[in-house]
Formats: sequence, structure tokens, C-alpha cells
Amino acid sequence: METITTILTVIQVIIAIAVIAMILMQQAKSEGLSGALAGSSETFFGKSGRSIDKLLRKLTVIGACVLAVISLIIMMIA
Repeated sequence: METITTILTVIQVIIAIAVIAMILMQQAKSEGLSGALAGSSETFFGKSGRSIDKLLRKLTVIGACVLAVISLIIMMIA
């Protein structure tokens, strides 16, 4: 049982770091990952980074939900 808790804790830490990274990469009011990747090309081709921002939002929500579920499982096991 202790091995399962250790494995879940390691997974939990990895997911927590990933969620933090995804939050930091998300768009602020007018900037974000899409602005860094698109740069000046967005004036010619439109805002193409919106799909990246939407993907980051969805991945953040999924990661946060998985993190909560793993936390509950670890709490129930312990």
C-alpha cells in the first residue's frame, strides 16, 4: 500500500508542476504564449494563437481535475 501512495505522490507532483507551467503560459490580458509565438505575424494572418490559448485552458482544467482526484485517492488510501 505504501508503494501505491509513493507512486501517486510522484504523479501528483509532476501534474502539479505541469499545471503551474500551463497557468504561467496562459494569456494575460493582452499577452501570453500566443503573442510570443505569433509575434508580428498576427497582424498579417489574424490572431492564430487563440487555438493555443484555448488548448492551454482546457489542459489546465483537465490537469487541475486530475490533480484533485489523485489528491482524494491519496487521502482515502492514507
